[in-house]
Amino acid sequence: MKLLRVQKDHYIFRLGRQEKELFELMLWLYPVIPSAHEPLKKTPGTPDQSQRLLDEALSEQRKENKKQVEALLADKARYHESDKGIELTLTAGEIEWVLQVLNDVRVGNWLLLGSPEGHPRLLPDAETSPRVAAMEISGVFQMILLDAIEHSR
Repeated sequence: MKLLRVQKDHYIFRLGRQEKELFELMLWLYPVIPSAHEPLKKTPGTPDQSQRLLDEALSEQRKENKKQVEALLADKARYHESDKGIELTLTAGEIEWVLQVLNDVRVGNWLLLGSPEGHPRLLPDAETSPRVAAMEISGVFQMILLDAIEHSR
């Protein structure tokens, strides 16, 4: 994935076919972070209703983000095939949102791997290999998108 150009508020990226498939797969994995993985701190007088309201709000946000993922992936107009690859157009706002989704995939898989310190030194097996791969691939896409935003300023 490479930033080709910025036109007004639109960022045009070039992806190879396999990159496009990986990018879409990372978005389809959303959400990964377990519900209520960060509970409210229990302090005297903190009602359980506060945790319930937080959980409901996060659930609604995840549902909305999932709808946006589905809409983004179904929108074939944002993809343009050329002889050099596939061009993907995203607005700055869409990039910000995609970064949040990719971060959920990256951090969620890290949490499900047991939050390993540093680079995970895991023996590959049927369960951990896909999680490590998703964590690393989503991180690469995040870096590319962040770099595109930074260099377009």
